Amino acid sequence: MSLHDDAVLVLKAYEGQPELRQAYLDHLSAHPDGMWKACGAGHLTASALVIDPERERVLLTLHKKLNMWLQMGGHCEPGDASVAAAALREAEEESGVAGLALLAGGPVRLDRHPIPAPCHWHLDVQYAALAPAGAVEAISDESLDLRWFGYDEVARVADESVVRLLEATRARL
Repeated sequence: MSLHDDAVLVLKAYEGQPELRQAYLDHLSAHPDGMWKACGAGHLTASALVIDPERERVLLTLHKKLNMWLQMGGHCEPGDASVAAAALREAEEESGVAGLALLAGGPVRLDRHPIPAPCHWHLDVQYAALAPAGAVEAISDESLDLRWFGYDEVARVADESVVRLLEATRARL
């Protein structure tokens, strides 16, 4: 199955955010290249909010280009077997934490946000991942910093999209 077909199946199975979910499906229907960074009309991305084993904190990255605290995530790559695999790969690469496990139930939420040209939109499929006991994080070259934040600290450092992702993740836990 292609990554494009996997994304369509994942989105059709996702029961939340019906209008945004349909916008993602319409985008993929209109743009056969809608999974890839080269699609100028926008493209799907995959991310994961990393949760500590005690389920009290989340690991955020201070994004190098955006200078914002965000969950781990990024572009899908041709070698990704699924959107979930892309989210897990990105989370492990950006956090340095091996052995992350995505929470069951598929994506936690969707988030569409504008980005600078040449592409105009990221259509982010957002997951949550549980870190294993003894996890040690390591800053990647895409990050200025990497830090654990208590749930009550996230709203002070991150934007509303990260706060909404945390709320949806906590509801899933």
